[in-house]
Amino acid sequence: MKTINRRDFVAALLAAGAASPALAAGVTGRPAGRAPAFRHGVASGDPLHDRVILWTRVTPARLQGSVAVQWRIAKDRNLRRPVAAGAAVTDSRRDYTVKVDAGGLDPGHTYYYGFRCEGVDSPVGRTRTLPQGAASALRFAFVSCANYPYGYFNAYRRIAERADLDFVLHLGDYLYEYPLGEYADPLLAGRRDVQPTTELLALADYRLRHALYKTDADLQELHRQHPMICVWDDHESANDAWRDGAENHNPEQGEGEWSVRRAVATRAYDEYMPIRTSPAGPQRIYRSFAVGSLADLIMLDTRLVGRDQQAAFKGGVPSLPMDDPTIQDPRRTLLGFEQEAWLNTELSRSKARGATWRFLGQQVMMAQLSEPGQFGANTLNPDQWDGYDPARRRLFAHLASRGIDNNVVLTGDIHSSWCNDLTTNPWDPAYFAARQGILGVEFVAPAITSPGPPVPPGLPPEVLAGLLVQASPHMKYVDLRQRGYALIDADHERVQGEIWHVDRVDMPSPVESFAKGFVSLAGANGLQPATGPTRARAAPEPA
Repeated sequence: MKTINRRDFVAALLAAGAASPALAAGVTGRPAGRAPAFRHGVASGDPLHDRVILWTRVTPARLQGSVAVQWRIAKDRNLRRPVAAGAAVTDSRRDYTVKVDAGGLDPGHTYYYGFRCEGVDSPVGRTRTLPQGAASALRFAFVSCANYPYGYFNAYRRIAERADLDFVLHLGDYLYEYPLGEYADPLLAGRRDVQPTTELLALADYRLRHALYKTDADLQELHRQHPMICVWDDHESANDAWRDGAENHNPEQGEGEWSVRRAVATRAYDEYMPIRTSPAGPQRIYRSFAVGSLADLIMLDTRLVGRDQQAAFKGGVPSLPMDDPTIQDPRRTLLGFEQEAWLNTELSRSKARGATWRFLGQQVMMAQLSEPGQFGANTLNPDQWDGYDPARRRLFAHLASRGIDNNVVLTGDIHSSWCNDLTTNPWDPAYFAARQGILGVEFVAPAITSPGPPVPPGLPPEVLAGLLVQASPHMKYVDLRQRGYALIDADHERVQGEIWHVDRVDMPSPVESFAKGFVSLAGANGLQPATGPTRARAAPEPA
């Protein structure tokens, strides 16, 4: 499999983008009239058993001074019997975003919420708290890689229509930082143009791109219907980001210090996303959520907090041997040693408290990705866990030595669909022959819109996917072309992961299809094929 930089590959195919028309007032921040407006919808996120983050952005009638915004949350859709209410003040220092941590809620309940500013009401949103104590079931979707100029967010709309979800997990690349016409579908020029038209560098740039995304009707509906638990990947700041830089951050070309760009990118993310700000500041987003007795959801940052720079391909060869000194350097880490220690503590704590499942929400593929016929001797992508093999081995050793099983890794980033067993060496005869040594399973969600990875000329993606499965005993399903999302349905006996694909992204479409499902039984580890999609469960009315 020939792997090249996604940005360079796509940029070579693109013609110059058409000039963008002026954006609507609600995106640029210019007031649209004499009354305030909620042009960017409402959102909720980071649910706990007794509280949830509520978010909106006000486009005020006058861009000066502060604006008071009232909020309320209730169990009825009309918000006539609020269980909590209050007021918040926002101004240009937060780009008129509002974020409230609404507490005093009941565990495992659906709530409705809304905002009011100077007599104008926002749309009514719906959210849900996590259960506490006994919990019998969990159902959620997870997504990644939503590139606005590469297509319509049809998958977001399909998720919004699923009223029975507890939350939606976003694993990064919520937005992309590229300028107009770069890494975009040229056939959509004029219909899905980005603002600003330049690459994102300053705080105002990142805010404007976030605001543009929040005007998309499909994304607004997803946020309105479901709480979101999110982490960033690289494009919320810059491509192939690591702790001290990024592939497309160039100080020598006047782009400034990486620490400044990273700080403004994470600040805009904190302002525009329904995420609970850490006491350590907006640059720390790794955190965990307890889903009653059923599960713990552990969210990781594999990008900005501790990652060492990626190992580089050498001599134009699009793979690296796994014994490359950089890959095997035990001093290098994907998470940072502080986050590694925190993760190990969270995993051990989860087992000690008796949670049945441990879900790890993270960005880059954990399973080994080797060229067909190489049997793990090389890697095709040193940006993922393959490029930090000692860090992966340390994690697997912690799971094995402490008997921590029922681990389900949830992944995005790679613009394709994968279902994998996780084991230290999948080409070892002990695993290959008897499936021994499995430490968990992994589901990788397809992209919302971003195109699949490039493949060698003349080799259809379906053929390459088949070759990867045939040569990689731990890979049970691979699709390199379709876009969509993934779904998790869990109880104390099993987890079923499902891949769902949409039929197109070049125009709005209501069509989706179940692609593949796999089950991991509690205590057994490993994937086995599902007989079909899980049934929807009873759920409250959508908002």
